[in-house]
Amino acid sequence: MASEADLRARLQRASQEHLLRFCAELAPEPRAALLAQLEALEPEALRQHCQRAAAACARPPGPPSDLAARLQPLPPERVGSATEGDPQTRRLWEEEGFHQIALNRVAVLLLAGGQGTRLGVTYPKGMYQVGLPSQKTLYQLQAERIRRVEQLAGERYGTRCTVPWCARLHSLGPRVIPPTPTCVAPALLRTRTGTPAQPQTEPSPHPEGGLPFPSARGTRPFARLAQPCLPCRYIMTSEFTLGPTAKFFKEHDFFHLDPNNVIMFEQRMLPAVSFDGRAILERKDKVAMAPDGNGGLYSALEDHQILEDMERRGVEFVHVYCVDNILVRLADPVFIGFCVLRGADCGAKVVEKAYPEEPVGVVCQVDGVPQVVEYSEISPEVAQLRAPGGGLLYNAGNICNHFFTRDFLRTVTRELEPLLQPHVAVKKVPCVDEHGHPVKPLQPNGIKMEKFVFDVLPFANCQGPGHLGQHVGSAAVSPAPQELRGLPSAAGGGVLPTQERRLSRQGQPLHIPAGPARPALPVGPAGRRPLPGRTRDPAPRAAQPAWQHRASSHLRDLTLGVICWRGTGGIAARPRIPAPTHPG
Repeated sequence: MASEADLRARLQRASQEHLLRFCAELAPEPRAALLAQLEALEPEALRQHCQRAAAACARPPGPPSDLAARLQPLPPERVGSATEGDPQTRRLWEEEGFHQIALNRVAVLLLAGGQGTRLGVTYPKGMYQVGLPSQKTLYQLQAERIRRVEQLAGERYGTRCTVPWCARLHSLGPRVIPPTPTCVAPALLRTRTGTPAQPQTEPSPHPEGGLPFPSARGTRPFARLAQPCLPCRYIMTSEFTLGPTAKFFKEHDFFHLDPNNVIMFEQRMLPAVSFDGRAILERKDKVAMAPDGNGGLYSALEDHQILEDMERRGVEFVHVYCVDNILVRLADPVFIGFCVLRGADCGAKVVEKAYPEEPVGVVCQVDGVPQVVEYSEISPEVAQLRAPGGGLLYNAGNICNHFFTRDFLRTVTRELEPLLQPHVAVKKVPCVDEHGHPVKPLQPNGIKMEKFVFDVLPFANCQGPGHLGQHVGSAAVSPAPQELRGLPSAAGGGVLPTQERRLSRQGQPLHIPAGPARPALPVGPAGRRPLPGRTRDPAPRAAQPAWQHRASSHLRDLTLGVICWRGTGGIAARPRIPAPTHPG
């Protein structure tokens, strides 16, 4: 460890020597912890970070004055609906998606860094129970959906395959420089090379969209497929969610997934900065740190050599999503197949906005370049503009549901990540006063700099047209505790109607197991319940409370569009898998 004198000299070069002002008062253990934290901060990077944060915060708030003139809706050929298109084309996309899964070329990457503080709990969002009759958590629902898509691909092609699940978590410690490239949960992961998991559950309809899963108090016999399909999973967590998430997965036996195919890794943490460009001390012995946003995914992929791990496994395509989407279809074969057949570098599922003021970012074009524009940056006049057909002109709502090729992610991590512009978040940051006494500010006092996963969209080659729509849902579970009491249960309630409709189309009844009553959905704007959400009022609506925005935005069975951006290399020749020799 560097000496205090060396660290003081480094901090002086960064104009941040105030971080040591209480060092002499500390006992040996907290003093050593502070010095270790400061040693991880590279001086020049720290100086630039603090300067950028202060400069960005000093800019006038709001969107550029000429943004409205620079906005354009997405070209019609890039957005469409599979539910309104040719069923044979949709089946072609789905078949290609299953084919890629069966070839072990698809991975799922979960952005799981968020805590459940806005839900009124202290543990990670993925561990939250949203009020389903089965009492399943978000993590369990998602694990079961991965197992289900494994089974379907394995049965369809009679082969053994793997879809890794990778979790991005916030960092275990403060880092402005890259951390050591290792797997975050070595105690839980036997190797990084991956071995096929053996147990698989026989397929069975289930009201919540997954497989019947044994509870902690009971067991269920498992049927073994001759050649099971096992998707690999990557999970990115945070300083706040890593330990609890790893422990939760271990306690639940990884939800019967092979631990070798569940990879957890850290994202970086950045110091919170005051308005005058000084890093904030949370305590006398600790610098206030914050995650670098879900766009920190790209630096984390490089830090922990995740793309090298994917290459060793043969993964070519990655489905990225956020943990709080309860209706997400993991490794969605239609989404994957469409993007692959189009030769897309990246793709985005988008939600048709329900009304102009809906608080969701919009995928559109700025100066002819596709990107996501935050709802706060779009004026009410622009938000209410109508297309010739009567719908909203800017209606492609972003839900953080993306497709990437591994090659494109490699380009982003090695060449484009430094070009991504961080976003400013003004926050209330716990700190100490000039005497070292802890302070919980009542007003925002600090700056947290974040990057977003969709920041890479403008860098993708946009020459290839493409469109996709899907009858899929998005239900975000992230309410403010006072405004949105009961809405998490409503999100859980959105699962049951979705599965009820799917089962009814197959002529199968919905069996609700004994348990809590099915939660009621809150009433959305204009007195409408948000399900099924198929109709759109032609006239603009008045602004609604935030909880109603959330309800109408996410608790519906949605028609999703997908925009894809095509690279220049196209698709390499794909080896075909022999047709299955057994039924199914």
